[in-house]
Amino acid sequence: MMGDELLVADFLVDRLRAWGVPRVFGYSGDGINPFMGALRRAAGDPAFVQARHEENAALMAVGHAKYTGGVGVVTSTQGPGAVHLLNGLYDAKLDHVPVVALVGQQQTTVLGSEYQQEIDLQVLFSDVARDFAQTVMSPEQVPVVIDRAFRTALERRSPCVVVLPHDVQNATLPDEPAHEHGIVVSAPRWSPAHVVPDDTQLAAAAEVLRAGERTALLVGQGARHAGDEVRAVAEHLGAGVTTSLLGKPWWDETLSFSCGVMGHLGTTASGWLMEHCDTLLIVGSDDPWTEFYPAPGSARAVQVDIDGRNLGHRYPVDVGVRGDAAETLRRLLPMLGEHRASDPWPARVAEQVTRWHEIRERRAARPAEPVNPEAVVHRLNRHIPNEALVSVDVGSITYWYARHLMLPPGVPAHLSSTLASMGSGLPYGIAAKLDRPDRPVVALVGDGAMQMNGINELVTLTRLWPEWEDPRFVVLVLHNGDLAEVTWEQRETEGDPRYAASQALPAFPYADYATMLGFEGIRLASADDIDSAWERAFAADRPVVIEAIVDRDQPLLPPFPGGREKLESFRRGIGQEGDAGRHARELLDQQAADEE
Repeated sequence: MMGDELLVADFLVDRLRAWGVPRVFGYSGDGINPFMGALRRAAGDPAFVQARHEENAALMAVGHAKYTGGVGVVTSTQGPGAVHLLNGLYDAKLDHVPVVALVGQQQTTVLGSEYQQEIDLQVLFSDVARDFAQTVMSPEQVPVVIDRAFRTALERRSPCVVVLPHDVQNATLPDEPAHEHGIVVSAPRWSPAHVVPDDTQLAAAAEVLRAGERTALLVGQGARHAGDEVRAVAEHLGAGVTTSLLGKPWWDETLSFSCGVMGHLGTTASGWLMEHCDTLLIVGSDDPWTEFYPAPGSARAVQVDIDGRNLGHRYPVDVGVRGDAAETLRRLLPMLGEHRASDPWPARVAEQVTRWHEIRERRAARPAEPVNPEAVVHRLNRHIPNEALVSVDVGSITYWYARHLMLPPGVPAHLSSTLASMGSGLPYGIAAKLDRPDRPVVALVGDGAMQMNGINELVTLTRLWPEWEDPRFVVLVLHNGDLAEVTWEQRETEGDPRYAASQALPAFPYADYATMLGFEGIRLASADDIDSAWERAFAADRPVVIEAIVDRDQPLLPPFPGGREKLESFRRGIGQEGDAGRHARELLDQQAADEE
């Protein structure tokens, strides 16, 4: 502070408060040190959360945005620190969540001189922050740039980047902006729009839906606040409901017409639903697994989305309705004609849902070498607290989450879906816990992702957990010593055998490491101990790592009919493995028999 002037770095902190930012994730460095000094002077408002790596900090910011609905904020220094942010920012871009990155830069006087750690950050961030990336070149520019970054992030649901040269951070800014040409005055304000559908679009949509006899709903994250409306429309139409991976947490999967997740890692019921429907209603989803949609021309389709860019993007829809999901469905419901609960289609859907639940129970009960990973996640349903927060990493664990975990109402679960970035599980879980330290967290992680960065973020937990009202932070590590999803992809998409040099992972004692850090470590090596492991974990007075020693050969077979087309490729790849592939072939044949 200097008289009636304010350091730009301190103004940044004040502006973060004005935008309601509770914490900033990041890692320090000389390029961002003035801002770090301002955070120190702010005495925890907002708080600073130090990750072990800038990529993890960016993933934490994404996790914060997903669990809270607010803007996630991340900061880093220039050069390598800035480069490390890219993966997390792309996660925000592809899953459409608001994140603002405040990135340090060398002094303006040296830019263009090939100075140490000098990177053209405008070029670096030009794709990932296409909606807004700006370098601040003067103190007077700071207010409008920061406010536009936040407004754009919220409006476009995307990452935005503000590059802050070191000398600009240390410059002073008048308390009151000058009222003169060349000075833009800004305010930290944004209001969401209430997007109401056009009556003509609604009438056209209702006409398509009334004419259908076998209706399916595909529900995505855009229906986050429309669960009741989705259910009312589905029940009225006698429709089956499937969800995208991002839509799964916002739908009640216990319902008799809930067919589970759609796509490559989806369920037999979802595959059947999409193959046999004659009408499709897409609500708030832009799921990219187009081969699992109905074949083009086999079903008439209506799509509801708040973003007009998504209408007709993945499927040749007959009617696109732009509007808020809940409001659109409320207005659409009275236009849908007679209630169809007595039609034969709902009964056929319910049969397929029952069949799927029998299949998943059977798969979870099968013996494995030594523990069946599907059983570990399936049994979590008996123990997960109703107030839990769930984070999911990328890999085979995503399949078992999608197919087996039935989230209690109100329990959110998030993962890196469209980017599918390994290593997101622990950063997401930490962000969730920091927002709600009174609720238990369950992080579902594979050993590949755990070795990538999860082990390091356990170190971050050692600093954080003693402050939490509820100390429970349960990390399940599926330890199979293999990058299992990619192993199955090598067989599926290439018809190649498992390549041990690329797939085998070094041995690591996850439970012992957790104990060394002061957590509770549980090594699970027998199916008989699955329930007791979950019970111990949720009764613990500190974070827990469950190291489940699981079978690497559990097949990742897509649901039929899509999965049927993959079988020969799977078998060709496994056949080249000789006796080493015998166990995988047996398990694959068992799962294929389930589907027929």
